[in-house]
Amino acid sequence: MKRLSFKATDQFLSVQNHEDVYVNQRIKQILLSARLVWPLTLLITGLCSALLIIFLIQADVIECSIWNSLLFVQLAMATLGAVVGIWRLRDQLLKPLARLESSVAHVCQGDAVDISLEQKGLGVFDNMARDLGSINEELTDLYEDMDSRVARQTLRLAQKTASLKILYDVAATINQSDSVEELLLRFLRILKEMVNGKAAIVRTIAADGRKKLIGSIGLENTLLTEEQMLPVQLCVCGTALTPGDILCGKDPAICSKVNGRKMFGSDEIEVVSVPLEYHGDLLGNYSIFVDKTGITEREDIMELLSTIGSHLGMALAKQQSDEDARKLSIIEERSNFAHELHDSLAQTLASLRFQTRMMEDSLDKTLLSDNASHDLERIRNGLDEAHVELRELISNFRAPLYDRGLVFSLEKMAERFQQETGIATFFQHDCKQVGIPVTKEMQLVRIVQESLANIRKHAQAQAVRILLDCPAKNYYRILVEDDGVGFDYTGKEGRPGEHIGLSIMEERAQKLGADFKIETELGEGTRVELLYRVDG
Repeated sequence: MKRLSFKATDQFLSVQNHEDVYVNQRIKQILLSARLVWPLTLLITGLCSALLIIFLIQADVIECSIWNSLLFVQLAMATLGAVVGIWRLRDQLLKPLARLESSVAHVCQGDAVDISLEQKGLGVFDNMARDLGSINEELTDLYEDMDSRVARQTLRLAQKTASLKILYDVAATINQSDSVEELLLRFLRILKEMVNGKAAIVRTIAADGRKKLIGSIGLENTLLTEEQMLPVQLCVCGTALTPGDILCGKDPAICSKVNGRKMFGSDEIEVVSVPLEYHGDLLGNYSIFVDKTGITEREDIMELLSTIGSHLGMALAKQQSDEDARKLSIIEERSNFAHELHDSLAQTLASLRFQTRMMEDSLDKTLLSDNASHDLERIRNGLDEAHVELRELISNFRAPLYDRGLVFSLEKMAERFQQETGIATFFQHDCKQVGIPVTKEMQLVRIVQESLANIRKHAQAQAVRILLDCPAKNYYRILVEDDGVGFDYTGKEGRPGEHIGLSIMEERAQKLGADFKIETELGEGTRVELLYRVDG
């Protein structure tokens, strides 16, 4: 420990001595630079000589008359040295020091320093002035860098704020919107304007991979929905074009001339794709055509677009989930109803049929009158027919609801009817997309099923045609016609029990708010027409 303390003491003394030597050298440099050596020498020499002469005169060592002149000369020399020293001290030390102090104060306050200090000359403080100038330049660079960083951060915060506002609008709109398609169309324009796009398209993708075009915005900035884009225009290369498609895979000049609208090449614009995903499932996408200026390299913009796509994908998934839940509820209700019919009415009819046959076997037909035998046969045939109809009804209730919509359900129904009856059955439709709620689709399917059941029982037809068309926006028309024997139909009038199927179809149409019409004549076949309008 003592050795360590001695060593530390030696190091401290060495540093102290080094500082003393540096201070002494610096004092000499300051005196030489300020040209104060000879004035101070003159002042000290004159004062010392004058004091010595005065002491010798007072001690009577020399005579006063001889040294008075010399004393005056020494005092004059001291006075000259003092005047010159004070002037040079003021000009070479005090004034530069005051100016340097003012500059240091400006630097401490963050103000600009007068760089002309070095040009005016500060004498012994020239080195300090140069160092102060270097510090000022570094501080200026730091201030400028700080200002640029603050500006960038302010711009980034403004962009983040705008992004948060857009995301808030997305979340709020998702909760308030009744239709996901309207939601997608609303944000089609927002996303196009966000990236300054020329055109934009939005599509949804079904579980089986089928794509549905929801809407597009072209160069004329007009929003067109799927219903307004029929028929689809074909490019010269065979590609189907919507008004929002402006990218050409061939020569854009030729495509523009042939298609009658402006087209662009891949070197002019690029496509920004915004996927609508949820839990890894691609449910749709936005395609935005932008100038080829590197928008895809903007990570903040692409991240925002991806986040918006995720939110809208969640809305699409929610709609599909709600639709599946409604279908499941309907299936469960139909299944429960089928079970109730099977366990109650079906068993009762089966029992009655069995009892009727037993009664017929126990009775001696020879003892029965013709009227009684005829009535007994009518009862047996009526029970058999009721049993068959009930079995068909239970089978229809147990039949699955197809997930692909009304068109697919009607197509499968026509195929099944032809296979079961051998009657040539044709299904036609010209609706590109059907937007009918699931519960309404079920009612329409039931009306078609009842029409086909009537044809099976009574029409004796050779051919049946089922037609689904869209005469106007939000309007759907269903026709079921056959070339059978027809019948005399006067509405609901008739004996009790007649035209029950027709009455059920009319009641279903009335609940839907649809127009229902039956046209038939004896020997001329039957035509059932239903016109349904979707609200909205």
